[in-house]
Amino acid sequence: MKRLVVLISGYGSNLQAILNACRRGELPAKVVAVISNKADAFGLQRAIDAGVPAIPLPFYRDLHFDRAGYDEVLADVIESYRPDLIVCAGWMRILGPAFVRRFAGKIINLHPALPGTFPGTRSIAEAFEAFQRGEIQHTGVMVHYVDEGVDTGPVIATCEVPIYPTDSLQDLERRVHETEHKLLVASIWDVIGSQEAEK
Repeated sequence: MKRLVVLISGYGSNLQAILNACRRGELPAKVVAVISNKADAFGLQRAIDAGVPAIPLPFYRDLHFDRAGYDEVLADVIESYRPDLIVCAGWMRILGPAFVRRFAGKIINLHPALPGTFPGTRSIAEAFEAFQRGEIQHTGVMVHYVDEGVDTGPVIATCEVPIYPTDSLQDLERRVHETEHKLLVASIWDVIGSQEAEK
């Protein structure tokens, strides 16, 4: 049974998809901790409801954490749970080089865009705007390994998401999130399988 630590920043719908898949036996894995960089993230309540340790770890500037200091604290907390895989499921902070090197090959990220398009936090809105300008016909979702760039690591899986002329931004967001839930669970399964094959 693989041990997953899930990093979130908000509502936690992708976390819920992982928890549900684990509970139903669709993933040979267990979520052993959920960490949020926002203390009021609803996803923490999802973890509590599932009996999983829920850890708020906000970035307090008044504690004089710089980015590297925050990453070191985060890494130490994660390490204490002995994860086989760290899943960034709506995690909205860039992980620094030292953190990435410490967990090299064990961090994956879900990003609501296709490789090489719309990096950062406004991906869905930027895709919607690009569609309205006639620049694209669809967007998508990817899961990738985390490297030292922003949404640039080796791709594990992708899925295209159509955009329709009648869509509102909310319509597109809903369709993207539905795709995310399925692709993330499938990608975790693939990564777990590859880890087993390497043994």
